Amino acid sequence: METKPDNSSNDYAAYIGMDWGDQSHVYQLMDAASNEVTEHTLHQDPNALTSWAEELQKRYPGQKIAIALEQSKGAVINFLMEYRVFVVYVVSPRLAATYRKAFKSSGAKDDGNDSGFILDILLRHRDKLCPWRPENSETRKLQILTEKRRAAVNERTRLSNQLKAVLKQYFPLAISVAGDALHTAIACNFLLRWTSFESLKRARTQTIRNFFTQHGCRYNDTIEKRLKLIQEAKPLTSDEVIIETSVMEVKMLVAQILELIKHIDSYDTAIKSLFPDHPDAEIFLSLPGAGEVLAPRLLSAFGSDRDRFAEAVDIQNYSGIAPVTIQSGKHCLVRWRWACPKFLRQSFHEFAGESRKHSIWASAYYDKKRSEGKSHNSAVRSLAYKWIRIIFRCWKDHKPYDELQYMQTLQKNGSDLFGYMVQA
Repeated sequence: METKPDNSSNDYAAYIGMDWGDQSHVYQLMDAASNEVTEHTLHQDPNALTSWAEELQKRYPGQKIAIALEQSKGAVINFLMEYRVFVVYVVSPRLAATYRKAFKSSGAKDDGNDSGFILDILLRHRDKLCPWRPENSETRKLQILTEKRRAAVNERTRLSNQLKAVLKQYFPLAISVAGDALHTAIACNFLLRWTSFESLKRARTQTIRNFFTQHGCRYNDTIEKRLKLIQEAKPLTSDEVIIETSVMEVKMLVAQILELIKHIDSYDTAIKSLFPDHPDAEIFLSLPGAGEVLAPRLLSAFGSDRDRFAEAVDIQNYSGIAPVTIQSGKHCLVRWRWACPKFLRQSFHEFAGESRKHSIWASAYYDKKRSEGKSHNSAVRSLAYKWIRIIFRCWKDHKPYDELQYMQTLQKNGSDLFGYMVQA
């Protein structure tokens, strides 16, 4: 594929389009002085990467090299951050795929061609790409911690769902007695103590009562209801094969959940020690319902670089909260955005849902959308869309959110939402 660069603003000594891989990376390099394009393969090895970077520094002393690739985190990005010679441009994987389809009718993926397509995007459309800049160390650490914590929570949820499915096959009584929240330490410890119907039925009533009391269950009515369930319960199955194999699986799953609980607690401790000292912590703690879990996630979503997003719509689109409008002739379709950072979208969606319990106008806005026929998720997304505009302004101005001030603004502007609140 012939590459004709736009040299109207040739700020770089060389341009690189890289198609990164797990074991090796294929890249094409264009020298800005000669316009010559060469293709190379670079192995994913610290020594090989270091030698490559040092060679480029010697070849272009004191100059910058633009490099485009399809990732904003990972081994390659971590390496490139160590060298000031590189200015990194992140190309959306969907953009690269669409570009490839446009010029390659077969749709076949080939590493060499992909690096050429990425280089071509960098050369022809650099004005539409923003140089990637890493956040400061405390923000990056917070971003990683919050995302890893959420991944651990998701894994715990997956395992607890699997645990529930196993219990339903041989010991459903445990779900009623231990509690439906099988991801908790008390439920896991209960299942380690009594792994089968027979073992639970053999246990003394006082022993079971003591267990719940020692694990923080102080409601006598709840304990007595559970004891009554045990006394009246009948076994689902007496098949020893089913029981023995299920007990083994339950022990395996419980051990994993308990280990995840420890690591989630470790993440929580690290986040709690880091977040309060962040310069922007006050802004996100002021948001109604954010709390110690969602506030760090929202800070991580915005980051600390105020130049990263020029307008609120930028983060609305990037996070996937803004819908996509597809129009052709008289036909118009509005759907939610698939290509987006899922963790980011989840953070805004969860915050918007929680804010209904703590903000008068947020609750009214949600109710208004529901009265218009919107589904629960659609109403929450609309609320998240509105919240992003508000948080963006607070973030840009370095000012905490003020609920009273926002309510006064709604009244002053004669907002339909304020009128709806008055009528309600």
